[in-house]
Amino acid sequence: MSGNDAHQISINQSTINNFCKAHFIQQNATQCTHPPQITLLTILSVIFVFQITHYKQYPPNVSQIYSYFECRCKKGSPFSEVVFFGLQYLLKKYLTGHVVTEEKIQQAKVFYQMHFRQTVFDEDGWRKILETYDGRLPIRIKAIPEGRIVPRGNVLFTVENTDPDFFWLTNYVEMWYPITVATVSREFKKILAKHLKATTGSTEGLESMLHDFGYRGVSSQEVCPQLSTHMSAALGGAAHLVNFCSTDTVAGLLMVQHFYTCPMAGFSIPAAEHSIYTATHRPAYRSSTVTWHLIFFLKQSTIISWGKSREKEAFEHLLEQFSTGPVAVVSDSYDIFKACKHIWGDKLKDRVMERSGDSCLVIRPDSGDPTETLLQVIQILEECFGSSVNSMGYKVLPAYLRIIQGDGIDLCSIEEILQKFSDEGWSAENLFFGCGSALLQKLNRDTLNCAFKCSYVETNGKGMDVYKLPVTDPSKRSKKGRLSLRRNSDGFLETVEGGLGKPEEDLLVPVFENGSLLQDYTLDEIRKNAQLTEEDEAIPAQHNRDQKPSGGHIINGVH
Repeated sequence: MSGNDAHQISINQSTINNFCKAHFIQQNATQCTHPPQITLLTILSVIFVFQITHYKQYPPNVSQIYSYFECRCKKGSPFSEVVFFGLQYLLKKYLTGHVVTEEKIQQAKVFYQMHFRQTVFDEDGWRKILETYDGRLPIRIKAIPEGRIVPRGNVLFTVENTDPDFFWLTNYVEMWYPITVATVSREFKKILAKHLKATTGSTEGLESMLHDFGYRGVSSQEVCPQLSTHMSAALGGAAHLVNFCSTDTVAGLLMVQHFYTCPMAGFSIPAAEHSIYTATHRPAYRSSTVTWHLIFFLKQSTIISWGKSREKEAFEHLLEQFSTGPVAVVSDSYDIFKACKHIWGDKLKDRVMERSGDSCLVIRPDSGDPTETLLQVIQILEECFGSSVNSMGYKVLPAYLRIIQGDGIDLCSIEEILQKFSDEGWSAENLFFGCGSALLQKLNRDTLNCAFKCSYVETNGKGMDVYKLPVTDPSKRSKKGRLSLRRNSDGFLETVEGGLGKPEEDLLVPVFENGSLLQDYTLDEIRKNAQLTEEDEAIPAQHNRDQKPSGGHIINGVH
């Protein structure tokens, strides 16, 4: 019998049962509930399984591993820059403090023995962290401040071990999802800002023009022990709040409250659900003249529960129930055009006109081609209620009437809608938008070509710059050596390779070392870092795309 076989047998049924019990797993059950504490398995679950074996794969006598994270440049991508966000959450939840204990080591040992069916888990290495550092992780992380806008192809954060015995720990840290959501959300904001400014002369109310409808569309089933909510919804929802203050995703609000010191990052009031009145959430809106809180969103089954013949009574009842404050009513249960013309614009016209800008009726189409449907709806509403012309020469519905579109919204459709409205002489201030899957779900690690690579090693006391350069895809060339990020004399960000950067110019700041969090950003600070520039408000996302490289540095991601 081999040593491995003997070891496998030693992990007997009793051990497995105890392991399962520790993790609230019933062996014959179909579901697993995560324990309410962070275990070593929880820490290791944020990485790929194959990284568990990497400590066996490095060259002999390695003492230093230095790696970095970037969003690589990709020809033809609509995203030329990224919003850095989410590392602080990762550090606070998984890495800060005494995260390694003997109990956690044993849990991980049993789990990976069961998973690999051989001994691969570095039990001695993790125990040495416990004994030497009292369970704190001996790594150093430097990063660009959260919320900062960085052209793709530049270093965003670096990780290295601080003790030569734990070189294998460096590449356990990686993230991409919150960066991607924050970036996509900000691209929405650029489009909205451009059209809002062009048709109103300002960007007042911009932060409330896009609602996060994404909670029910995310796929994650991971439960956050502290927040008791779906993790991707929380992370994605929090990332959207870097750019906007309007959300349906309560998980995101709780995330920034817990990890980014913001008591309330978005605003909402109750909304009716499909078949009965239920309290959900909608954000605050700001018109050109008043601030008003949206919204009582009244969805289709709330309407259809009245029956088709009583649609008018359903609408009227909602106006009575929510006589103060804005109220949004989904109006396409049967015929959106007839509803706007004959119910809202005729039978209930006086009731609608009684409302003020602070108690605005927001009509919600929810089917059909978004652009064409919205244009027909606003034309009908103009016929019934009239319009005025703002200071920029664009038409605006009366202050008591607006429209929101939440179906079929992505970066392409929102641009198409706003451009068509502008072409037809309508101001962007007539519209608000909601976005779900395109904001939180229809993206992946390759949306921004995220990569975490080793660039420097020390072996036998000698340092060496390392990199990859696949012959089949040169765009995956990685960076060499120790890296720094600086702003050059022309004002562009550039990554300096090979340890040639000057420390005083480096924009990467220490955020974590040996188990301690060194920076604690608030959401307010992050939002300031992510604010749009005048250039952003004029032309969407082509930031620094054509900047040419200089010398041996990487300027805005271009080698």
